[in-house]
Amino acid sequence: MHGATALAGGVILSLNAGSSSLKFALYRVAGDTLESLLRGQLEGLGVAPRFVARTAGRTLADEKLGAGALDHQSALDYLLAFLQRQFPGLVLAAVGHRVVHGATQYMLPVRASATVVADLDRLVPLAPLHQSHTLAPIRVLLERLPAVPQIVCFDTAFHRTQPAVARRFALPRTLTERGIVRYGFHGLSYEYIAHALPALDAGAAAGRTVVMHLGNGASMCAFSAGRSAATTMGFTTLDGLPMGTRCGALDPGVILHCLTELHMDAAAVEHLIYHESGLLGVSGISSDMRTLEASADPRAREAIELFAYRIGCDLGALAAALGGLDAIVFTAGIGEHSAALRERVCRAAAWLGVELDPEANARHAARISTAGSRTRAWVIPTDEEVMIARHAQAFLAAEPCGAGVGSTAG
Repeated sequence: MHGATALAGGVILSLNAGSSSLKFALYRVAGDTLESLLRGQLEGLGVAPRFVARTAGRTLADEKLGAGALDHQSALDYLLAFLQRQFPGLVLAAVGHRVVHGATQYMLPVRASATVVADLDRLVPLAPLHQSHTLAPIRVLLERLPAVPQIVCFDTAFHRTQPAVARRFALPRTLTERGIVRYGFHGLSYEYIAHALPALDAGAAAGRTVVMHLGNGASMCAFSAGRSAATTMGFTTLDGLPMGTRCGALDPGVILHCLTELHMDAAAVEHLIYHESGLLGVSGISSDMRTLEASADPRAREAIELFAYRIGCDLGALAAALGGLDAIVFTAGIGEHSAALRERVCRAAAWLGVELDPEANARHAARISTAGSRTRAWVIPTDEEVMIARHAQAFLAAEPCGAGVGSTAG
């Protein structure tokens, strides 16, 4: 049986595991389209877990599950049990996963196997906040539901179109040949924006656009005709913009100074730059932009100013890489919801032709630039989960047979 035939009428589960969360979405395959059945997340894993599930604007569940009660494996168990209660006899056609780092070996979606998981496990040091957590559900499902196809989608894959000069560090060629290059991340988010932008701004989609994925993890990407031309993140998820707790771009000499003069070991430096820096480190208050914007503490204002300043600097650099700019796009949690941050960025980008419409920005309209703005500004909510499902659907539809499709979850 051909993969497309086997998929018909089945459901695809998208899983997007973070350091302390598990986002999910369930879709029914209807021909070439995907019908959303529900979506939600388990958040606060290991601390104060909460389960939320919604469908068509209606909340199906919103439950606090007890402090420290769930890790990623038990969170997956909880989710599968919930899906079976909500959809008795549920048949999974496939499960799709977001994995942060694929390095040079995995540049396209791939079917999960023990070999693939072992390969990806070796990349954990390049994305320690994410990689091990995204692999955990894959391992569990390979063991429990081996007949259900699992399709792994990579955040690094979207950036494979960048020219070699944009990917290279000024390091000896022997290191470049060993894979020490700029990879870029948040690729599934950027890919979704690339698909959504033509319906809003065909000129920008065919031209030069900088997309800003601004959340607890933050990066920016230069699009040339919808393809990645340059991005702010590099070899790991540390580079580029300051983030919730990550430092962003940093003089390598600071690391050497911490090691040789402050006598910190590698583990302490890693903890510093991944967990104690960024918005949290500068403010000393919180890594959450909402908390900082609500605070009267001047340190909170300093953290926000630094974040906006660095966005403005990198926007100029990416516009230079493109040779001009037709549009900018804000997406992800901060980009979609912080009108104040968007205003700071747009006003600083006036020299690039951005003219903000304050009223449109305040009401979170899709277009937040004026009608006469030379460079348009948009707010487009991202959807990594639907991109995962689309990749799973396309991957299995192209397979010569649907082996494993039709297994029951739980």
